[in-house]
Amino acid sequence: MTLMIDPPLVPSRGRMWSHLASDTSYDELHVFARELGIPERGFDRDHYDVPAEWYDQVVALGAEPVSSRELVFRLRAAGLRRPKRG
Repeated sequence: MTLMIDPPLVPSRGRMWSHLASDTSYDELHVFARELGIPERGFDRDHYDVPAEWYDQVVALGAEPVSSRELVFRLRAAGLRRPKRG
C-alpha cells in the first residue's frame, strides 16, 4: 500500500491544495479518502484534491510525502495516470 501526497502548492478557490494518490490502486485511494472524510467530489481523474490544512493529518495517517514530480512519475509507472484530455 502506497498512498502519496504532494505539497500544497496549487492555488484554487482561495486555498492551497495537495494531491493525494495511490500507486497501487484506485480502490485503495478511495478507501483511504473515505476514512479521512474527503468527499467523493474531491476525486479528479487519478487523485483527490486535499486542502493544505489537511496535509499534516493525511501524512500522520500514513500517506507518504513526495514531490509533485514524484507523484506523477509513480502514477505513470503504475499505469494509473489519467491525463486531462484536450
